[in-house]
Amino acid sequence: MNIDSPLTIMAGLTTTLMVTGLLAVVWDRRRVIGRVAMAAAVVLAVTSTAALQLNSLVEAYPNWSSLFDHSGGPGRDENLPGQPPAHGGGPGRGRIVTVMVAGVASGMSMPMIIYLPAAYDTPEGEGLKFPVIEGLHGYPGTPEAWVRRLDIAGHLDREIAAGRMAPTVVLLPYQTTKLMLDTECTDLTRGPRAETYLTRDVRQWAIDHLRVRADGAGWGLIGYSAGGFCAMNLALKHPDLYAAGASLSGESEPGIKVGDGSERTTNSISWRLTHRPPPPVALYVAWSRDETAARLGSQRVARLAKAPLLVTTATVAHGGHSLTVWQQLETPALDWLSANLASPQKAPLPPLASKRA
Repeated sequence: MNIDSPLTIMAGLTTTLMVTGLLAVVWDRRRVIGRVAMAAAVVLAVTSTAALQLNSLVEAYPNWSSLFDHSGGPGRDENLPGQPPAHGGGPGRGRIVTVMVAGVASGMSMPMIIYLPAAYDTPEGEGLKFPVIEGLHGYPGTPEAWVRRLDIAGHLDREIAAGRMAPTVVLLPYQTTKLMLDTECTDLTRGPRAETYLTRDVRQWAIDHLRVRADGAGWGLIGYSAGGFCAMNLALKHPDLYAAGASLSGESEPGIKVGDGSERTTNSISWRLTHRPPPPVALYVAWSRDETAARLGSQRVARLAKAPLLVTTATVAHGGHSLTVWQQLETPALDWLSANLASPQKAPLPPLASKRA
């Protein structure tokens, strides 16, 4: 059973009920030491089941091996383009593959999930370079949440088939080498250089290995929760690399200590919008009106924005800070991103081989 499957959670709940019932039955038949041991078993069962349920919501550990991996980092499974896809494929459907991205600049080497649109594998698509969206997950979380909880492949397939999105390659990278270490997509002074990994290593890998546009006009970002902050922050800091960023319930501040004080300056979106010239990029800022932190942070971004920075806002009435909200906001955010990114472009023809004399 998978770590986050309903059967696993049901097994934990069943075990909890059985241990609790057993405690009630044998309470009067055991001495103090026995009662303490049984009570401890009940607490352990309740805690473990609650942890399994929480993990199923945030995808902190996508599988059992990641839970017991002493390195604390993401898994190392690979499924390179050209090999059988891990998901999808078929008429009108994109496919998902997993690759290993070696961080030449950052020193971070981690897996990355990739969505390749159906058009990528067509004869016409072989002559195109596609726009790119980097999808950034929340904390705690992994790229698996985009695939399993937010069904990003399904959203993309439908929107591309309906013509509301151009065929687009979507990259879903990890943002940290340790699953329970929050980087907020920044270069931590004494930790992972996540910003360098996402803006240089991931980008260069895609340009080198996939048929994608290399210009900033063809690249965008989307993120939910902490990933929403990431999408806005990286777009503002690297307007030469990204044309647009979409935030779903993202805040305007990182919420961690970077180590150099930049969480109050260059890695603070509100500080940057107040003290630095606004870049010519577009932001989609969305939130639930019944959630305080993301609502206030998002409204702050919209209020401080000045031309040439363009900000589009969107809200839902209820849902708080949850997958339910992000599922509602996901499709319009993807459509908006596609409208603000350059279209697929014809790839230059390779030079003709010189004729032998």
